[in-house]
Amino acid sequence: METIKTSYNSVLTIAGSDSGGCAGIQADIKSISACGGYAASVITASTAQNTQGVIDIHPIPILHIEKQLEAVFSDISFDAIKIGMLHSCEVIETISQKLSEYNAKNIVIDPVMIATSGDKLITDNAINCLKKLLPKASLITPNSKEAETLIGHSINKHNSKASAKEIGKRFKTSVLLKGGHLGDLTKDMFDVLYEYSTDTIFVFKNPRINTNNTHGTGCSLSSSIATFLSKGYDLENAVKQACQYINLAIDNGKNKILGKGNGPINHFGLK
Repeated sequence: METIKTSYNSVLTIAGSDSGGCAGIQADIKSISACGGYAASVITASTAQNTQGVIDIHPIPILHIEKQLEAVFSDISFDAIKIGMLHSCEVIETISQKLSEYNAKNIVIDPVMIATSGDKLITDNAINCLKKLLPKASLITPNSKEAETLIGHSINKHNSKASAKEIGKRFKTSVLLKGGHLGDLTKDMFDVLYEYSTDTIFVFKNPRINTNNTHGTGCSLSSSIATFLSKGYDLENAVKQACQYINLAIDNGKNKILGKGNGPINHFGLK
């Protein structure tokens, strides 16, 4: 009897490499795998990085980024795309062109600008170019600092629903405003989703966990959302599942030790 063949839930991550393994491409591949997807990758930059900070950033040549994109898009049918660190306008424009050329779907953009350590990961000029890319996304996932950079003013951290809606209307896309820096930092954490197509707000509540091991949380969340979208979840439930997964990964890694700075979450849930 012939075996019935099935396809992977394929997710492409386009991001920078973190030599410490906590964030970037490395965190994306772990999250996608843990959530049941198949991860492919296009590396935009190589960072010399550890748990304490970013020591150096080496941009990948534009032509090589373009070749990476063409290689994977021409061969693999992706169910979702996660986009992270894009450090220059040239990189952003190249990726935008290829997304259109290959009719990419379920695009989740994590507008990475500053590392957990506080190190800047993107040029000022690139921020303006990034704003032009955001309407191509199905979802963007800024934290409060990134949100303020995108809209040019402070957000009301105690009325994140209004802020998420403002960002969504500005960039004509759905927005997940991450709750790590919002509200009362001693209580539960609330992630706020504004779904642009239905003009609807959803709030996801998870317990706040007292730990410094949150390096790469944003990368991991956006890539896990992309994975659940690749598996056929609608946006609300993809975000809900991903937030629960990340909360569990933080909890499972809260007492682990890696390096001397901000450690990673525990992607595979091993105590």
